[in-house]
Amino acid sequence: MTFDAVRPAGDDELAGLAEVEKASEAPFIEAGIALPPEYMSQDELRKCAIVLVAPGPSGAPVGFAAVDAVDGAAHLSQLSVDAAYGRQGHGRGLLAAVIGWARRGGFPAVTLTTFRDVPWNGPFYRRYGFVELDEADLTPGLREARDHEIAMGLDELSPRCAMRRPLRAG
Repeated sequence: MTFDAVRPAGDDELAGLAEVEKASEAPFIEAGIALPPEYMSQDELRKCAIVLVAPGPSGAPVGFAAVDAVDGAAHLSQLSVDAAYGRQGHGRGLLAAVIGWARRGGFPAVTLTTFRDVPWNGPFYRRYGFVELDEADLTPGLREARDHEIAMGLDELSPRCAMRRPLRAG
């Protein structure tokens, strides 16, 4: 997969992204983390600043990244790759495209929330320059996202955190 294959989602592709998100859960289940069945709806995806997709061999999306603006930063709300296409560069390509989009849009940073210690979550993002934020450094929007995750019980499955990657111009 080449990173330049990542592209904005077509409106006709949004409905199928919940299936991609569901198919991305297999590694979590294998790790003993049963995620609550809460998938981004087509309406939620339409409200995002941008939704990027990684196409598979047939051209249909096998991964996606949903991005919003939260407290002046680009915020990666969801990055999912169908587990059958995992470890092939799709997540890396999506993340690079999100960072490029945010940089071109003049955002000072990209933020996200994720599982702190799950290898394909917190450690993955750390490799690409994301730094875990202390609770005191959470912006109001990130605090709201974390409060929602706590209310859903996600921290009981595995500790979560908010992360930030500063962007440089150019």
